[in-house]
Amino acid sequence: VQLQASGGGLVQVGGSLRLACAASGLTFSNYVMGWFRQAPGKERELVAAISWSGGSIDYLDSVKGRFTISRDNAKNTMYLQMSSLKPEDTAVYYCAAALTMGDFLRRDYDIDYWGKGTQVTVSS
Repeated sequence: VQLQASGGGLVQVGGSLRLACAASGLTFSNYVMGWFRQAPGKERELVAAISWSGGSIDYLDSVKGRFTISRDNAKNTMYLQMSSLKPEDTAVYYCAAALTMGDFLRRDYDIDYWGKGTQVTVSS
């Protein structure tokens, strides 16, 4: 199984980026997908998660209204559209796959597969 994240980079405050996570080696539509992020010196946190068909979505409070998660099961790809970026959004962003939404929302994340991460840096 491979989760390949892409789309990170350097952007100014208020700018936008679109991350993509291409999955292979698994039945993509059987998995809930999500994005985590980890900033230096901080714990990894869940940014957003999306259910198998996209009918259920959950967001970190601090990104609501600015980030949009989506998925294309035909392309085995998940996306994170990030807008109105802030310096505090600077982190390595990881994509992840798990069997249920509960696996993402529980305190000790029960993730089946992790991607390698892509750096997002928001400069002021």
